[in-house]
Amino acid sequence: MTTNLTLANYFHEWMETFKKPAISSVTYVKYQNTYQHIKNYFGDIKFNKITRQNYQTVLNNFAKTHAKRTTAGFHKQIRAAVIDALEEGIIKTDFTRKAIITGREKVTEKVMFHSYSEWQTLIQATCISTNSYDFIIYLSAMTGLRFAEVLGLTVADINFKSKLIVVNKTWDYKYHTGFKPTKNSSSIRTIDVDTKTLHVIKNIIRARKFKLPQQKICENENGKLPVSATINRHLEKLCDKLNIASISFHGLRHTHASILLFKNVNILSVSRRLGHKDVTTTQSVYLHIIKEMEERETKLIMKIMMKALSE
Repeated sequence: MTTNLTLANYFHEWMETFKKPAISSVTYVKYQNTYQHIKNYFGDIKFNKITRQNYQTVLNNFAKTHAKRTTAGFHKQIRAAVIDALEEGIIKTDFTRKAIITGREKVTEKVMFHSYSEWQTLIQATCISTNSYDFIIYLSAMTGLRFAEVLGLTVADINFKSKLIVVNKTWDYKYHTGFKPTKNSSSIRTIDVDTKTLHVIKNIIRARKFKLPQQKICENENGKLPVSATINRHLEKLCDKLNIASISFHGLRHTHASILLFKNVNILSVSRRLGHKDVTTTQSVYLHIIKEMEERETKLIMKIMMKALSE
């Protein structure tokens, strides 16, 4: 009976029986993700044929594209199932014992935000791309939207006539539970967008043949949306290719706000555009930019005073 049993088969039955009734649906998604990884990495190898060396090789390969914390979680869930299988007599050895956990390290130190010229380089490169990841990066760089807000945008949220983007929901990219409310009530807002960005959005909608109002405009050709780790890796590679500083996806939001503030856009307008709860939040996050602006304004004030005295 157990001769043809694979690790994937056992894990699936185990999580359905012992985990699904006892944990939240959000937590259960993590087990479903592990199950998919098991199928991808272990394939059809028989459960009772897996050795410590087989298992360690899989962990090492998994760790090449995942953080150490993610690898540890992957191992922890598999080990829990393996120990139960051992107690049931389904397998004879614990091949997860003394496994070594590693993970992908950050090779490049990321800055908090791009300079104006770096931002220009990025948006000019991504606005002409049909790649869904580039489109997501472009949208955030041009609007300051959070990752979940960008993913939650649907065809109905784009008002081409009024040149507005309506933000009234987010997408749960972490646990895949669908649309969710915005971070807070202040995050429900409309954002003015330029004609060029509207053109980029229109081209994507046409290329993907989106017709239904509820269709998400950031879906790829297969109707899928990325997770944060995937989009961050893509952004890192793109920055390297463009020879600009590497930033995180959230850094696109910081860049957008910093540029607006440094270009003398009123802080209240920036705060509303970002969906901050109040101006105090904007001030605390972008204090470094505000200080630079104050120094620049002080020099301008002194110049005005000196000119008045010399006239």
